Amino acid sequence: MFDLIKKTMLTGVGLAAMTRDKVEELAKELTEKGEMTEKEGKELVDELVKKSEKARKDLEKSVEKTVRKVLRKMDVATKKDIDRLKKKIRQLEQKDAAEKKERTL
Repeated sequence: MFDLIKKTMLTGVGLAAMTRDKVEELAKELTEKGEMTEKEGKELVDELVKKSEKARKDLEKSVEKTVRKVLRKMDVATKKDIDRLKKKIRQLEQKDAAEKKERTL
């Protein structure tokens, strides 16, 4: 029973969304029902919290990768592209101002 519960809790995005409080609540409930010992409950909490954090990080990386891929396909300018263009505009404005100044001299 304990292994089945553990395997169920480790599946999919649900694990990434689990908070330590929810995991502790589940372990406490299972311990009170006698379905696991207190030691097993603590081990379950520790294991699920670690795996939850890893799943959350993996999900975040996957979402970021997908978003970057979609933005590239949409040909949307990145912050880096915009910063480069702003720098080029400033350079051109400075050059233009210098040329205007030279003409008035």
